[in-house]
Amino acid sequence: MKIRVLGSAAGGGFPQWNCNAPLSRAVREKKPGFRVRTQSSIAASADGRSWAVFNASPDIREQIAASPDLQPRADGPLRHTPIEAVVLTNADVDHIAGLLSLREREPFILYATARVLKTLGENSIFQVLNPEVVERRELPLEGVTELEGPRGPLGLSVETFAVSGKVALFLENTDDDNFGTAPGDTIGIALRTSASQGTDGTLFYIPGCAAVDDALRERIDGGACLMFDGTVFHDTEMADTGVGSKTGARMGHMAIGGEHGTLAALRNVDLGRRIFVHINNTNPILDPASDAAKTVEAAGWEIGYDGMELTL
Repeated sequence: MKIRVLGSAAGGGFPQWNCNAPLSRAVREKKPGFRVRTQSSIAASADGRSWAVFNASPDIREQIAASPDLQPRADGPLRHTPIEAVVLTNADVDHIAGLLSLREREPFILYATARVLKTLGENSIFQVLNPEVVERRELPLEGVTELEGPRGPLGLSVETFAVSGKVALFLENTDDDNFGTAPGDTIGIALRTSASQGTDGTLFYIPGCAAVDDALRERIDGGACLMFDGTVFHDTEMADTGVGSKTGARMGHMAIGGEHGTLAALRNVDLGRRIFVHINNTNPILDPASDAAKTVEAAGWEIGYDGMELTL
């Protein structure tokens, strides 16, 4: 199974278009070690020809342009794409807005939970993906789905499971202590080839997660690779850097550091590789010389980047 990180940043990308904070300045000025990052997405293929994209980033056109495997093949018809399926893990703008760029009456199959499909169905702009051309299929909150494209099975299976998270920002009910969050708003995915069994050779893809519990630790233990929510290093870093007031927890993301952060929560979980994705433009791990980046790497984690490739 081939996996490519299309976008490793959180919403807004890196640098964010209107951000003038030091990290964004550093990447604009092309300082050594700083990488431009587009918004959160990965792609996977069992055969190197047919691909599934996980989350449709607003930057998807740029991501396809940077990924020859996702471009029309030279021997293909005049209208063609190797992208045969799109799988959504939530309804955040940075995960669904790219669907609007896939509107040229090209058939593929769109997979999402009932909650996310309802959000798409109630917003008429997504009708540019005519359901007669782009079939929508519901993912269970718990279960295995064999991915298919318009031309048949892709040789990939996804095991979906609910994780702690938050309803998309544009759907928040501020009168509700939980902002209207419900099961199905955020899921994680265990991705493997259809012939694989257990966790060996499995990629766990969890780009959004508000908390880790024992059930999640047990589920991912023994996995070949975990790509996990790396939005913020410090829960209060947006306020600390003066660019916002929300905490990571308020946005539905757990912090990397701290007593209850990701490094501590997953310290004793057996994983072949562990990679942070969905990294916010305020996160100090974006500076490879920072103490935060060194702490992450010393704990055995990698910092994901656009174009990163894995074979499992």
